[in-house]
Amino acid sequence: MELNNKRVLVVGLGKSGVASALFLKARGARVTVSDSKPQEQFGDEIPTLLDHGVAVETGGHGERTFQGQDLIVVSPGVPVDAPPLVQARALGETVIGEIELAARFFPGPIIAITGSNGKTTSTTLAGEIVAAGGHPTVVGGNIGTPAISLIENATPQTVAVLEVSSFQLETIQMFRPKIAVVLNVTPDHLDRHRTFAAYADAKARIFENQQGDDFAVLNADDPTCEGFATRTRAQVFLFSRTKEVKQGAYTRDGRILFRDAGGQREIMLISEIPLKGAHNVENCLAAVCVGSLMGCSPEVISQTVRNFKAVEHRLEYVATIRGVEYYNDSKATNVDATIKAIESFPANIHLILGGKDKGSDYSVLNDLLRARVKTVYTIGAAAAKIESQIQGATKIVHAETLDSAIKRAAIEAQAGDIVLLAPACASFDQFKNYEQRGRVFKEVVKELSTAAAVPEPQK
Repeated sequence: MELNNKRVLVVGLGKSGVASALFLKARGARVTVSDSKPQEQFGDEIPTLLDHGVAVETGGHGERTFQGQDLIVVSPGVPVDAPPLVQARALGETVIGEIELAARFFPGPIIAITGSNGKTTSTTLAGEIVAAGGHPTVVGGNIGTPAISLIENATPQTVAVLEVSSFQLETIQMFRPKIAVVLNVTPDHLDRHRTFAAYADAKARIFENQQGDDFAVLNADDPTCEGFATRTRAQVFLFSRTKEVKQGAYTRDGRILFRDAGGQREIMLISEIPLKGAHNVENCLAAVCVGSLMGCSPEVISQTVRNFKAVEHRLEYVATIRGVEYYNDSKATNVDATIKAIESFPANIHLILGGKDKGSDYSVLNDLLRARVKTVYTIGAAAAKIESQIQGATKIVHAETLDSAIKRAAIEAQAGDIVLLAPACASFDQFKNYEQRGRVFKEVVKELSTAAAVPEPQK
């Protein structure tokens, strides 16, 4: 792709948008960045872009901004059906996302991992396994470092392990992972995708450009996911917690095994996985498939899994105060992730729910709430909807803010109980992102851990 002297518009001033603009400018493009949010919402981003000669437009998109561009690069947070983009496509302009741009320039093989839940843990673990197997490895995408920023120091031997979202997959054209992984597909982002079928179709695009010498890794325990086997030209490898598979990773008699044309080999004991929850067994099985397909030995894979630490904000243990354990699962931004979090503990849970609704049905939580949750503390914009859909399943406390929810839970919880932030919602009503929400949770819990700040338990 020739960029020198091309007119390129980057839509969205988020992390990936800024990285894309700087990448494009460094390759000689005439770059403009446009964001509908007002200028005061941005910190150092605008001065940095201006210093590099990038034109910046904030507070809305000008009538002519989208016209006459050789290329438009869209950030994941910008809906692909936004009217200016629809018009740009009608005029024959090329519209792609940052992940597509990165894939066109990245010199080495790409491993792409998507799913409704578990993407970050699986991507991080797979990256550590591939690196331990002797491959130069970079990890990024929808987590941490934008994919476009991984190119600078990469060689043809460098493996990129990327977390990719449905939003990113909507704007691909030539994106072709050597290994494409779909962990699970459950309702999420319906406020943007409108229907579950459209959301699933976006996920399935990860296989769109694969060929017969590529690999597709699918969850055999997820019907939608397993159905994707008919939508790829790649070699299909499955993983399952509940049954043996002809080709892929599975469990039997407390062990994890991997099978391919070369036969079956034991990887490790399930009990050696250091992460809580059955869903993390699935994440490990997916990573085992990736490592095995990359030629990593069972010894390397098992050692890496055993040494793996939980990713921040994903069922992250924070503290024990007066016998009450506090867990931060701020990344549980949809109902299915919250179900998996609740299932990680047998009972006595004080659950914090709420935030920005994504078109979710919270009533599917009710059976688990009855069985395992003592009290739900609702926060944020979705509180009223959640309360109406879980009414009668367990005790509900309308807490409004995260700070209030934690402190009220600390008062009500008894030794042996769990206080769990697994909100089933996006964070954008009260926080910048789920990371900030998780950090605030940990900060408030840390304050509680000081003797003066701990509320007296109820008599």
